[in-house]
Amino acid sequence: QVQLVESGGGLVQVGGSLRLSCAASGRTFRSYTVGWFRQAPGKEREFVAANSWIGGNTNYADSVKGRFTISRDNAQNTVTLQMNSLKPEDTAIYYCAAVLLIATVPTRAHEYHYWGQGTQVTVSS
Repeated sequence: QVQLVESGGGLVQVGGSLRLSCAASGRTFRSYTVGWFRQAPGKEREFVAANSWIGGNTNYADSVKGRFTISRDNAQNTVTLQMNSLKPEDTAIYYCAAVLLIATVPTRAHEYHYWGQGTQVTVSS
């Protein structure tokens, strides 16, 4: 089992950058596919990015490709989402998620078993 804690959210202007971090407990972090999802008010939770260390795969939502970068540090048990060129439509609560021992990078929320509490990102125009 793994526990996830996000940090790094905040208020930023259009075109700005934010760096989200997710700290994970446990000694087998590299065995997890880890991802980021977001949920805006009145909308469903949507996939942002994910990485499988086992499979060597990374996947991004089309809406963030070229602007967001997911990275992980297995020694530190952290996964980071670097967000650049932020837009108002990026405003949402961002959640870190994980699932154990798969080589793929699922894009559907129900395929992830562990979730953080979320961190708010607000992009103002």
